[in-house]
Amino acid sequence: MMALSRGLISRLRIFTINSTTTSMGTGTPTSLTHQFLRGFCSELLVDSGSTEARIIEAKPRVMTPGSKRTGVIAVKCGMTALWNKWGARVPITILWVDDNVVTQVKTPEKEDIFALQIGCGQKKEKHLTKPEVGHFRAQGVPMKRKLREFPVTEDALLPVGTPIGVRHFVPGQFVDVTGITRGKGFQGVMKRHGFAGMPASHGASLSHRSGGSTGQRDAPGKVFKGKKMAGRMGGKQRTVKNVWVYKIEPARNLIWVQGQIPGAEGNFVFIKDAVYKKPDESLLPFPTYFAPEDENVASLEPLVANLGDVDPFMITD
Repeated sequence: MMALSRGLISRLRIFTINSTTTSMGTGTPTSLTHQFLRGFCSELLVDSGSTEARIIEAKPRVMTPGSKRTGVIAVKCGMTALWNKWGARVPITILWVDDNVVTQVKTPEKEDIFALQIGCGQKKEKHLTKPEVGHFRAQGVPMKRKLREFPVTEDALLPVGTPIGVRHFVPGQFVDVTGITRGKGFQGVMKRHGFAGMPASHGASLSHRSGGSTGQRDAPGKVFKGKKMAGRMGGKQRTVKNVWVYKIEPARNLIWVQGQIPGAEGNFVFIKDAVYKKPDESLLPFPTYFAPEDENVASLEPLVANLGDVDPFMITD
């Protein structure tokens, strides 16, 4: 005899009682019977109040302290250097925001979260998988090379197809930049963890750069997890917080930031508003910058922050 779950048995008992009540009464099913029948119906998965389409408009709004904007995807171009009014050398990293577009809007009615999926770059259809091509066609956006999801608040949602450029950020604000660090392969403890190495004098034979002893005696007689040893170095996702935006070039879609960021030249990085050093809400375009129809991007001059505001004693080269 096939075993039945307790939940199913309880529903069958309710159905039996309701059937008896219906036969003794007027013949109309009771509310419990209706509840049992609906228990096996997929219509319960859809809330009647959530079927209404959410209206998302591409227009400027007022940013509140609890608002959270989307980020952008950029390509690391390389590094250069500038000098401030004190004569201190300031390292600068140049990032290229390559044709960022909103490719999907996620809402709690379907995905249980407020988020925007951003696409960057261009890619041919033959170089994409069939699920990726189907996703772009369903959303009605061009084929993109890189996708990234950014959680946002409800008031920061943007419709699909909205372009996001470098003017999404303003010079002088702080951002958090996430990327994949350079992979260095299998490295020893001196390079990976900064060990001093063994003595390079008499008695040290072929062990100058070794890690030394890693275990104990009979108790505990093992190597604990997390012991610093030789192994794979780099190639991990890391975030550099509170990166200062020095200059923005709308004509070339370039962002100049102070300091170094993870990744090699040509790698994708993800930029969003800083969490700890929050920018001024009155200066940021919210939910993003909407260019006027008569704006000529080629004629725009770069927007530069005051480099003299950088403390030369806080700069690490």
